[in-house]
Amino acid sequence: MTNIRRYLHEGNIYFLTHVTYNRHNILLNHFNLLWDSINKYQNETNFELIAWVVLPDHMHMLIDPKENNLSTLMKKIKLSFSMKYLKEQNLKSGKVWQNRFWDHIIRDQNDMNRHIDYIHYNPVKHQKIHNPFEWRYSSIKSYTENGYYQKDWGIHEVFKFEGEFGE
Repeated sequence: MTNIRRYLHEGNIYFLTHVTYNRHNILLNHFNLLWDSINKYQNETNFELIAWVVLPDHMHMLIDPKENNLSTLMKKIKLSFSMKYLKEQNLKSGKVWQNRFWDHIIRDQNDMNRHIDYIHYNPVKHQKIHNPFEWRYSSIKSYTENGYYQKDWGIHEVFKFEGEFGE
């Protein structure tokens, strides 16, 4: 067992990456189950989901867990999805997610903006689409409606993101 240390303090915002077991492409085909699991715990615990994107084999989230323990919260969400997924597939057991998750504490507004952009550009980075606004499994539309992005953002230029994002 590894000795992962997470620096969990109320008031921190976290960028997270969760990857499916063996990178199985299950998340989009079962997005409703994942979204139900996220909503269930968001309603029960009041964490704030700031930005998100779901791809076939992984997802990124920018989250303020509020008073919740981040590891416990993510364990509950992933377990809820796993149970729903296995039941839908008529499986009694099986691994759905890779162990643990990757996290990064957001340091300042520039760091937050960079991670929000990374989240919303991720489907383009993975060559799923050419226009980030065409990806329906993302929070990009609400950011555009609130004036954060111009309608042509990420379409005509290729973004390169420096640093680690847990992929």
